[in-house]
Amino acid sequence: MASRELLQYSNVTRRLSLCFGGYFYLHGIYLMKALGCGAYNLIALRTFNNEVTIAMKGNRGIHGRIGSSCWIALLCLLFVTCLSFSLQSNAGSREQARRIHDRLAGVPPSDAVLQQMEDAINGVGGQTILDAADIAMNNPAFYAVTLKNIVAPWTNRDQDIFVPLNDYIATYIGLVRDQSDFRRILYDDVIYVGNNAPAYSNSNNGHYEALENSNTNLAVPANLFALAQSDPAASGLNTNATAGVMTSRAGARAFFADGTNRAMLRYTVLNHLCYDMEQLKDTTRPADRIRQDISRTPGGDSRLFMNNCVGCHAGMDPLAQAYAYYQWDYSGDPDTGNLRYTPGTVEAKYFINATTFPHGFVTPDDRWDNFWREGINKELVKWDTNNSGLQSGGYGPKSLGIELANSEAFARCHVSHAFKAVCLREPADNADVNEISRITGVFKSNNYNLKRVFAETASYCAGN
Repeated sequence: MASRELLQYSNVTRRLSLCFGGYFYLHGIYLMKALGCGAYNLIALRTFNNEVTIAMKGNRGIHGRIGSSCWIALLCLLFVTCLSFSLQSNAGSREQARRIHDRLAGVPPSDAVLQQMEDAINGVGGQTILDAADIAMNNPAFYAVTLKNIVAPWTNRDQDIFVPLNDYIATYIGLVRDQSDFRRILYDDVIYVGNNAPAYSNSNNGHYEALENSNTNLAVPANLFALAQSDPAASGLNTNATAGVMTSRAGARAFFADGTNRAMLRYTVLNHLCYDMEQLKDTTRPADRIRQDISRTPGGDSRLFMNNCVGCHAGMDPLAQAYAYYQWDYSGDPDTGNLRYTPGTVEAKYFINATTFPHGFVTPDDRWDNFWREGINKELVKWDTNNSGLQSGGYGPKSLGIELANSEAFARCHVSHAFKAVCLREPADNADVNEISRITGVFKSNNYNLKRVFAETASYCAGN
């Protein structure tokens, strides 16, 4: 098995172990495989008030039924899991250290690292549990596996986690590692590249695939470093046309290819604000910026438009106008294409199906306006949460990225991503919800340092 696949496999199995400690689950997997249960996959392992549920799916075409030896393996796994739960529900400092490392890195710590983390938790030298988390995050697997698996689904429409490293993923990893202002991910002239060959290319992903296949330690700044997208060694875009991962090669390949460019807005909001369009639907917003390709009488019934379509498109279309000068240019295989930027010329995709409703909005430029600043989304998203006096409109994706990144939803969303990745579960009760709210405040007050968020989250889920 290739190194990248092995790391991803290890991380997936780690995540299925939830709050029990990854090595218990992995031991159970090995036991099941040794007993000939390889055609079955453990797909759920969940606790609720000290109860454990194990769900399994199998390939009956190969085994026909689960043999008795496999049931024995499951029972053994169940026993070890229950024992693990009872031991860790009131974890001491050493157990907390181990759990923090397992959750953040996905691999067991060495004895020396475990001792360092335990000392930090016990306050040796004035350290705290946050310092223990920082020690765990020095492990290369935190960057190559944990962080990558969070962001990988954001880089494709299928939300597939098993994709090669790319510039979108690398930029996320780099901004976290360098403790940068994470808002930059949606607007800055930045991309992260490696020091390896082949060099970064606008027409293929070979640079990042080689970087990943070499098992390079991404925790080392010299191995993965920031570069301006406007640099000729990168995309060479005008700096004013750059917008973080939205104008990365992987982002453009996924969301500017074909279509109408609405996908870029939808997936950016979904992944960075944690809201899909349906959740933001507001039928009270004016419909004067909805494009010509949206029927006002779908199925011959205008009520469908007024009560459904307008709810998303009234806000989506004037925001997606920011991408009017962008297209993924390719011939044949889209994976060999490149981002095209045509300042002053609106891409033809904004005028497709113009006869559907000829009186609809005709896009003249890349001016965007946020109609969701008012209505239900005013409180739901909480725009300009830092009271920076941001305008509710602008030109191009850079200013739109600033608008999105300065919302309360952006900060809360990335804390939630970290919580689910590290605690291995959704928030379950008021204590979890309150902790997410607290960490969101910490995130914002620490200049949007997302690495600090991972430390805070791991500390909360370490057990006490």
